[in-house]
Amino acid sequence: MTIAENVTAVRQKIIDAAKAAGRNPDEILLVAATKMNSADRVKEAVAAGVDACGENRVQEIQEKLPLGAYDGKPLHFIGHLQRNKVKNVVGTCDLIQSVDSLELIDLINSRAQNMGLVQKILIEINIGHEDAKSGIEPQQLDRVLEYVSGKPCVEVRGLMAIPPISQFSGANKQYFDAMYNLFIDTSAKKYDNVSMQLLSMGMSDDYTDAIACGANMVRVGSAIFGARHYN
Repeated sequence: MTIAENVTAVRQKIIDAAKAAGRNPDEILLVAATKMNSADRVKEAVAAGVDACGENRVQEIQEKLPLGAYDGKPLHFIGHLQRNKVKNVVGTCDLIQSVDSLELIDLINSRAQNMGLVQKILIEINIGHEDAKSGIEPQQLDRVLEYVSGKPCVEVRGLMAIPPISQFSGANKQYFDAMYNLFIDTSAKKYDNVSMQLLSMGMSDDYTDAIACGANMVRVGSAIFGARHYN
């Protein structure tokens, strides 16, 4: 199947999952996870109607951006952001989805302030409490959002999570449910520079489960581009 056909198939699954959950499919944003795909392949996904492109690596952004890979769609950073790469992402990416420390918030705010802009971010939650994964623990979220309140050039737009890898359909629903509850609880609280609008969770193997549990943004790579081949 072509990339365009794959995007159509993913869209249909999003529609079906949303309707089954009694939700409006138009509320679900499809982010194409473009890691290890050429600029031309990314352009195909953009032309097929994805809502945004998400890159994991700063180097790939620097390679593809001059080639117009993302033209016409927002660009998100969805990978682990190293502190020394903040300068390359702030102002280049419309949304940084993977912010997971106070130090990173400081660096983003400082860079954004120097550039005269407000950088939109999501707070990454380590919902599976995995030592090898990025993200803050759920109980740390209030402290982080209070900290953001004092950073005028950072705006939190919601939460992001990558649950544990599972080979079984439905196995991650417990984590998606926990994320949705955290998202709703936090939405009821008032912080400066915080508006809980986006809940980014679910990837190629489990995005329909994530939608059933309340996600309004999914990050889909291999279901659009095919399996990645690592050397």
